[in-house]
Amino acid sequence: MIGATRGPFSGTRAWRVRRGSISRPGPYNDPMAGCCSLHARSTGRCFSRFARRYRRRFERRGFETSQRQLVAGLEQAGLRGATLLEIGAGVGYLHQTLLERGAGSAMGVDLAPEMIVQAEDRARARGLAVRTRYLCGDFLELADAVPEADVTILDKVICCYPDADGLVRASLARTRRVYALTYPRDRGFVRFAVAAASLALRLVRSDFRFYVHDPARIEQWITGAGFVKRYENRTPVWLTQVFERAIPAAAG
Repeated sequence: MIGATRGPFSGTRAWRVRRGSISRPGPYNDPMAGCCSLHARSTGRCFSRFARRYRRRFERRGFETSQRQLVAGLEQAGLRGATLLEIGAGVGYLHQTLLERGAGSAMGVDLAPEMIVQAEDRARARGLAVRTRYLCGDFLELADAVPEADVTILDKVICCYPDADGLVRASLARTRRVYALTYPRDRGFVRFAVAAASLALRLVRSDFRFYVHDPARIEQWITGAGFVKRYENRTPVWLTQVFERAIPAAAG
């Protein structure tokens, strides 16, 4: 059992869990029963099916191009000793790699129970269990239980949320210094692909959907919260941005 006064998350009730178990506030006997919205439950079930595949793919191929760009922007912002919050953490390889490169500790939140299982297993295998904690559920419902972090990461997460405004604002509220995200570019062929995926999901009676949100509005929400863009890169599909909280000028 992780004690209340030991480890990087000491004193935070939500993290007092047995090592290797998922911390699940609320009704999680059936991992997705009673959780969040219908869309969130469908999202969690959908991604749970692919958790093992995601882990194997990373072990074979490493980071995608957009993820290499994201890591570059984060390292430029500075990670030494930082606390990380990754929303939509998946099987954990992104924040776990950052821990191996000098970050201090990490919290991962994901809707998919099997993603959390794989992330915890991978953390144990790499000797990172005492520096990582995981929550399974919808971040918008769990946000009040999540401590602030130096760095918040959303890698391909905004495109899975209908309420992008709510997600961005809630995650910014938990961010002390750096806010990093990757999300779809608003381009015609991207919108076509998303529409085709939505049709396929309807045909299999899934309530999960992908979304293309307006990058200009997303950036406006972030800068309106007092952050300044320090890094940007892109692929044909993905836009990667890293923001840092502006430091108020000293009074003269």
